Order: sequence, then C-alpha cells, then structure tokens
Amino acid sequence: MSIEIVGVVGAGVMGVGVAQNLAQTGHRVILVDSSEERLRRVGDEIRQGIRSQLLLKKVKLAESPEQILERVTRTSDFAKLAEAQFVIENVTESWEIKKPVWEQLDRICPAETVLAANTSAISITRFGSVTRRPDKVVGIHFMNPVPMKRMVEVIRGFHTSNETIETTRAVLGAMGKELVVVEDSPGFVSNRVLMLTINEAIFLVQDRVASAEDVDRIFKGCFGHPMGPLETGDLIGLDTILLSLEVLYESFNDSKYRPCPLLRKMVDAGLHGRKSGRGFYHYA
Repeated sequence: MSIEIVGVVGAGVMGVGVAQNLAQTGHRVILVDSSEERLRRVGDEIRQGIRSQLLLKKVKLAESPEQILERVTRTSDFAKLAEAQFVIENVTESWEIKKPVWEQLDRICPAETVLAANTSAISITRFGSVTRRPDKVVGIHFMNPVPMKRMVEVIRGFHTSNETIETTRAVLGAMGKELVVVEDSPGFVSNRVLMLTINEAIFLVQDRVASAEDVDRIFKGCFGHPMGPLETGDLIGLDTILLSLEVLYESFNDSKYRPCPLLRKMVDAGLHGRKSGRGFYHYA
C-alpha cells in the first residue's frame, strides 16, 4: 500500500522537522498539536528549516516553500487523524504525557493505520500495550534536524509485525532515509550510548575538569566529531536529555544512568539549549 497521508502529532522541534521532511517528499501531512500558538509558528519554522537546508546542504528544491507548506494541514483536532494511513507521534519524552495521546490515537485511527513513536528511550512494547494493534506499533528514532539527517533508528517492539517494519521502511525510504532495525530495549542503541556520553561530559563541567568549550574541542579535534557532546546536548534539548536519562535509570536500575545534578539544575533554570536560547552555550 502506498502511503500518501501521514499524521504527525506534536509541533515541537522534532514534529515540525518530520512534517517538513514528509511534505518535501510529496506526502500530505496532518500536523496535530493541542497548542494553537505552536501551530501558528509552524509556517515560519518550516520556511526557516528549508532555508537552513538550502544553505548547509546546498541542495536545490523543485518547489517553493509555499508549495511545500500547502501539503501541511495544521489542526488541534485529533479526529482529523482518522484520514491518516501512518501516524508519527512526537510529543514530550514522558510516558505520563505520551500514554493518553496513544490511547486517543488508537481510538481515532483506522485499524490498519501504523502508529509510530518517535522516542529517545521509551519501550516500544509499552506503547503497543495501550493499543488494540500492538502488531502495528513501531519505534522511529529520528535525528535532529530531521530533514538533514539521513540515518534513522527503527525499533521493533515485542509484537511488531514484519509487515509493519516493511511499511515503515517504505515510508522512510520515500522520505530519503536509510534505516537500521534494532530490538526493543530502553535507549535502543544510539541513546543508550549517547546519553551516557553527554551526562558524563556534564559531570566534567560540574567537577571543573574542563569548560564546556574545551570538552567539545577535545571530541571534535581528537575524534573528528562534527559536534561535541555538550553542543549535541544543547541541540537535542537538555530537558529531553534529562527525561531520557530518567527513563534509562528507571528501566535498568543502574547508577551509571544517574542524571548529573548540574543537568537537573540547568533544566530547572529553564536553560534547555538551543530551543530556549541558552544551555551550555548562548544562542541568538
């Protein structure tokens, strides 16, 4: 089955990036968010995303930003998702927030619709457990910024069917993505390693071993990383880093995932990184 209409839940940084990528590759997008203010910002954010893509990747687009935006329907009405053949959920990385959203999606969407969780750490089997279609539930861990990151981590839950994996592969392929399918485990592959790295880098700053700038310089200069761990944390969002670490700590009951006190302090202070204008670095 060809997927033409994709629902995107959540108009935050990741949700808008997913919507932009889908619209640029010819999909009709139903973008749902409970915040009218966030929905009003979507147009400007997608235009800025396209400008950044053109500048940084030096790509050429066959359509204007306005033509791309015409394929994105913005709404606060969840019932509109009944039209979607595939849905990607992108709300805050908290089970307490995600669970009622998933229960609502399961009620609204047709039985054949695949439901995908864009999550950093939460078990995909857990998402499936609150639906009547666990075989049609899959994890998709997009990287930020979504339109410019080609690789995607796809997570198979306990009940996820091969058909669901192949449908997901087709959707991501149409978006210009490559994928690696991994088994369901908290943090999967990328964040089980990355969250530890970022957390330990924050401990280095807290313990005054090195400044944030010098920690990042070492990773870029010694290992050839395009961004250091603290720059990466600012890009992801320090609030998201904290939530992901809390999921890992709860899931494994292992002290190595204990969030750094400095991370908690910064999140409490509203220093969430790029999206708040300040994290380990200042942003205009």
